[in-house]
Amino acid sequence: MHTLASVEGALSALADNIVHPLVENIQFARQNADRPKSSIVTELYPDMMSRSAFPPQPCGALVEEYQMNIIICGAGQVGLHAAEVMEAAGHNITVIDENATRIRKIEDGLDVRTLRGNCAAAETLVEAGCKSADLVVAATSSDEINILTAAVAKAVGADKTIVRVHHSTYFAQRCLDYKKHLGIDQLICPEYSTAQAIAQTLSNPGTFVIENFARGQVEMHEIPVSEKASAVGIALADLGLPRGTRLAAIGRGSDMFIPDGASVVKPDDRVVLVGNANVFQQARRLFHDDHVRRRRIAIMGGPPTAVWLCRALRKRDFSIRLFEENPERAEELAQKLDWVTVISADPSDVSTFEEEKLDKLHAFVALLDDDEHNILGSAWAKSKGVKQSVAVVQRSDYLHLLASVGIDRAFSPRMVAVRELERFIAGNSLQRIVSLAHGMIDVYRFHVGHKAHCVGKMLREIRLTPKGIVAAIQHGDHVEVPSADHILHADDTLLVIGQPGMESNLRKMFATK
Repeated sequence: MHTLASVEGALSALADNIVHPLVENIQFARQNADRPKSSIVTELYPDMMSRSAFPPQPCGALVEEYQMNIIICGAGQVGLHAAEVMEAAGHNITVIDENATRIRKIEDGLDVRTLRGNCAAAETLVEAGCKSADLVVAATSSDEINILTAAVAKAVGADKTIVRVHHSTYFAQRCLDYKKHLGIDQLICPEYSTAQAIAQTLSNPGTFVIENFARGQVEMHEIPVSEKASAVGIALADLGLPRGTRLAAIGRGSDMFIPDGASVVKPDDRVVLVGNANVFQQARRLFHDDHVRRRRIAIMGGPPTAVWLCRALRKRDFSIRLFEENPERAEELAQKLDWVTVISADPSDVSTFEEEKLDKLHAFVALLDDDEHNILGSAWAKSKGVKQSVAVVQRSDYLHLLASVGIDRAFSPRMVAVRELERFIAGNSLQRIVSLAHGMIDVYRFHVGHKAHCVGKMLREIRLTPKGIVAAIQHGDHVEVPSADHILHADDTLLVIGQPGMESNLRKMFATK
């Protein structure tokens, strides 16, 4: 296991423009370990988000949340971060773990109740207060223990359960619907969600992924308009966007607005494009085309996230080399991912890097279960000429290090997991899930109530413009970017994009909370 000290030593082999900033920032992190991470990031990189003219800002529920009794099973990275966020939100938190060291860490840093024991045992859950629990979150490192814990918790009396799983065996539910069979309210797989986000980043270089809807069936990106893009100078009504896509907003200079049919896109605009996943790339090329038809990428490490990522990229134009040092795991991956070139080696090794000509890559993705190695590998690849570097980092106190060493994007599975947890807690309530252009445009998510007057009507009969548009609709497990003839049903989930201040009208129109 690498330590911060070992990172400093290893980085001495890199160029001076990488070494000095990273070592200084590691020392800064040590000196400010007790400060909120957001304040550290702001102090070190006040313009870090300026890579986008309109950086998306995450939001949350727009209703007053009541205090919940939440039991978190597992005090690892996800459990710890969930406890931090939920405690800060004012909920009553109990954390269960068998590891005494982890329990002490929780007790030293948070004002929550802790219990050392087996979270899958009914007596442990009863002692933790499961009979009156509003929510039990099963987030240990074992999928099987998590599933069993949720089933037992429901039997004991918990109102809702969320299960964190790592592997597709349980998440994909190909042979059995584990949620339905065991009464689990929500399955989350941070590895899957992280892989989907990375796949969209790799597929859309230069764009900012704003939102994924229903496991990536609908995508929403902010895209820079190329000077010679085919959409430039054409009114939207005449553009001929593919069915299942919609231009939701246009950013120009410091402004952003909801377009109409007469709106014309100009070079250097930034557009918010929403589309069904199967036609999104076709629509994107109308606004931005980097002329690269087949992108070469290397993946360092073969954990479950790597498998999800390779599957997400399979039907896209990518040449993938996956590096896994463990020969047995490499052989397993080669059999599972027959469209991927699997190599049992370390791509951050100098001889391997040169032999495989990795400096010609379009992207390098570090997915090891080791934050420091991921940072080092991505920094090394970037310093050697790789166009885009991506790293998975679990610890949020490392995130501020990455901009200084040229790493383009970082993804944290534990933060993804907690975001999904927060959305689950918000439930059917009206949520402002992201804010664009410094608050000029908001993205809302909510359920259509049974008493809504719009139930049974076509979208063309519902007047949201000029303030907003319905960008996506989920009905059951099906989700799509709707046409004007789409008919609304009670319990549909809507994604609406519009100007701030729509909350009251949305609640009235759609009878949502």
